[in-house]
Amino acid sequence: MALPLQPQIMVSLNAVSKAYQRGNQPVLVLESISFDIIRGEFLALMGPSGSGKSTLLNLIAGIDTVDSGSIVIDGVDIATLKEAELARWRAANVGFIFQFYNLIPVLTAFENVELPLMLTSLTKRERRDHVEAALEVVGLLDRLEHTPSQLSGGQQQRVAIARAIVTDPAILVADEPTGDLDRVSAEEILALMTRLNSEQHKTIIMVTHDPRAAEKAHIIHHLEKGLLTDVPG
Repeated sequence: MALPLQPQIMVSLNAVSKAYQRGNQPVLVLESISFDIIRGEFLALMGPSGSGKSTLLNLIAGIDTVDSGSIVIDGVDIATLKEAELARWRAANVGFIFQFYNLIPVLTAFENVELPLMLTSLTKRERRDHVEAALEVVGLLDRLEHTPSQLSGGQQQRVAIARAIVTDPAILVADEPTGDLDRVSAEEILALMTRLNSEQHKTIIMVTHDPRAAEKAHIIHHLEKGLLTDVPG
């Protein structure tokens, strides 16, 4: 009889701290944060403005770098990577979903989703296949020639999610992904993210102020003034 597979730790944070300079005065944003994220987990980070949750998300995503401590993702301590190495790692492993979509207004949905693939070795035909597959996942294959101004807020966020998944990253990081949406659109985006987690086994780390959004996550961590307080999830 085969033994059940043990959960695999994908992300491990150990004593992560981060400060920023305000004039000549360092301001501690995160202090000795330690926790693990299991592969395939859906994690929500909550806390008031200024609690450090977006900073923590950026550190995990490799957008920013720690002052001390380590962040090990799939065996790679990203805190030790040089800038160019970190950029390559980020492009290969992380998909980004932002509150305000960050789409380029003059590009079509297809072209916006294709952007992360432009620096890869994929052929034009292969890029098209990847983009169409991503847009089909988010239900917008019939809108691929539309520009952002021709799409609703919810549709723009779905394009942004297609762009995030087009490279098939292991991790999706989402910073207030429903913060600029009406309730119906927000529910649709959360349902899509839940499906990406359950069906495509994406590890999702989401910053949110919205308790309804956080309820979709399996685990909730709460930050207060740079300190982590576990909240049952």
